[in-house]
Amino acid sequence: MSLFKTLEKQIVLVTGGFQGIGRQVVTTFQNEQAIVIVADLTYKNDELKQIDNQEFQIHLDVSDESSVENLTNQLKIHDLIPNVLVNVAGISTMDYLIESKTSDFDKTLAVNTRGTYLITKYIVQLMVAAKRPGKVVLIASQAGKNGYRAMSAYVASKHAVLGLTKTLAIEVAKNQINVNAVCPGIIETSMKHRERKDGAKIRGLTPDDIEKEDNSQVPLGRTGTPQDVANVVLFLASPLSDYMTGQGINVTGGMTMN
Repeated sequence: MSLFKTLEKQIVLVTGGFQGIGRQVVTTFQNEQAIVIVADLTYKNDELKQIDNQEFQIHLDVSDESSVENLTNQLKIHDLIPNVLVNVAGISTMDYLIESKTSDFDKTLAVNTRGTYLITKYIVQLMVAAKRPGKVVLIASQAGKNGYRAMSAYVASKHAVLGLTKTLAIEVAKNQINVNAVCPGIIETSMKHRERKDGAKIRGLTPDDIEKEDNSQVPLGRTGTPQDVANVVLFLASPLSDYMTGQGINVTGGMTMN
């Protein structure tokens, strides 16, 4: 049964929606009867492809302005101006800062920071032009509030996402567009599993050591699931959050509390 009837038939754009947190966000909105546009680097089609009554798919490289422009044009052509934007697309690289590759730093910021800037800029332009009130939810991280060893590029990129969130929230409040960020903690995804392997190698530990360390840091006693994050995204997209904007909401099991 739907918890948020007001989301029925609303148009929701989810970037990075092929797997992990992004896919769970897609499924969660579809359960509320929303129409979801899934934009992801994995897809090959540059035109919107309708999968069923609730899902469209399209290729998107958030770091490539021409790709973002193409998505924008496709939304115009098909009259699918989003009521909700959820930007999940992101990557991570790992190494100690003084040993890291500049190319890795540039790549991480290109996707996580420039990509967030581009997709938000172009989609909110559509919302404003259509005089459509709406919700923007950006996926940041607790790494946007703290520092973590061997993750300087990721940490820098997610701090920037929170800065974009706060600034845009002020700028489009007059348009009745709410802009908030979700800051996940340790979430069990393929990216997190790869990070454990990379981190273990860098620190001379095993992935099991890292997993035990992860769990020991969470007051609620477990790491998170993509559904934990998707639930908060859904809340921020719903009328229940109408008086919230410019916030970075932690979903960390208590690991980050500021």
